[in-house]
Amino acid sequence: MNWDKYIESYAKFINNHNVKLFMELDIDSVVGIKEVERLRNKLERLTNKQCIPVWHRSRGKEYWLRMIKEYDYVAIGGIVTKEIKSSEYKYFHWFIQQAHKNNCKVHGLGFTNLKGIKEYKFDSVDSTSWLSGNRFGAIYKFNGKTMEKISKQPGQRAKTTDAAMNNFKEWVKFTIYADKYL
Repeated sequence: MNWDKYIESYAKFINNHNVKLFMELDIDSVVGIKEVERLRNKLERLTNKQCIPVWHRSRGKEYWLRMIKEYDYVAIGGIVTKEIKSSEYKYFHWFIQQAHKNNCKVHGLGFTNLKGIKEYKFDSVDSTSWLSGNRFGAIYKFNGKTMEKISKQPGQRAKTTDAAMNNFKEWVKFTIYADKYL
């Protein structure tokens, strides 16, 4: 993979569409932190904007403390890949508190833990959970406070397009609620 060409294309897209918030390439495990930093610097030069760096455990505590001083918005990665186990989520409090003390916002990459969204004060999160209904044959319903998974009955099949549209709409309802109340 030619990462330099990729970064140039990514920067062009960001500039052409005036994208305000965008991530660095979250590829530490593929190319190593030094290369990610080089590519981040190139991306920031090409866009004249700060990207959102993605912290991983391998970067360590000191790296986190440096990131939150240098950036207005950072992300915590490794949640989806279980690099950070659910038993370690309790440490999010410290990470987020430290960031907020430095007027830095924190994004939880792939964080859909509904109880955790209430407990940890991420400034933003993202998720593809609404797609899991298609993968696992479930329909989601927003009940006014949280999401409920309605499992299919044995022998019952969901229409993929209808299930995807329903799940997307229900997760959007939850997002609007979460943005206001969580």
